[in-house]
Amino acid sequence: MILFIKLLIAHLIGDFFLQSAKAVKQKEVKKVKSSYLYIHCLLHTVLSLLVSWDIHFWPYALLIGCTHLLIDTAKLYVLNNKWKLEIFLADQVLHILVLLVVSLLYKDFHFEFNWLFDLRAILLYVSLLLLTSPSSIFIKMAISKWSPQNYEEKKVNDSLQNAGKWIGNLERLLIFIFIIIGRFEAIGFLLAAKSIFRFGDLKQGEDRRLTEYVLIGTLLSFGIAILIGILYEISIKSIT
Repeated sequence: MILFIKLLIAHLIGDFFLQSAKAVKQKEVKKVKSSYLYIHCLLHTVLSLLVSWDIHFWPYALLIGCTHLLIDTAKLYVLNNKWKLEIFLADQVLHILVLLVVSLLYKDFHFEFNWLFDLRAILLYVSLLLLTSPSSIFIKMAISKWSPQNYEEKKVNDSLQNAGKWIGNLERLLIFIFIIIGRFEAIGFLLAAKSIFRFGDLKQGEDRRLTEYVLIGTLLSFGIAILIGILYEISIKSIT
């Protein structure tokens, strides 16, 4: 497990700290003809060998470097603006899977998966799932009867696609985290920050109904997150 963490740190340093914007741009333009691509993969090989601090690890370090080259090359040829985030995430997941496999193949590696299915972990998974799409759907259904006329059409024209859904999911996840770490005052700051950003919308609202509609949705979202967070905390304490 320690080896995997070391390799992960080396990967993060190589991918995000020792790679300039110029190198990334040149790789995207020249692809396999870019010298930066091969330097980047060689760097990952060297970093992997260094963090292992074992000369006998060199075949595994070489394997990491070669697979990094293959994955990055494939990424460069499928990269497009529409799926940029998805391709980036897939690229990182593949790199991390390679590191995990190498760690498993290397001597004396032992990883316990039991904690992933522990009752505490299951409660966490359920809470995180409830905080996202189920909560969004519930809130939308709960306040739909109060939706101001033409408000949904106006949202489509004036805002980013699904922006409200993503903002709601993120704010509920943040509230949940704040409750877990015992920083209840941060919830107040989050509510204040959202109110400031929403002030322009409310001020320019067509009528009082829009203001009340947004306020109900915000308070309902915060309330659900707080409730799930408190129930999670109570459940965790009851099984310890």
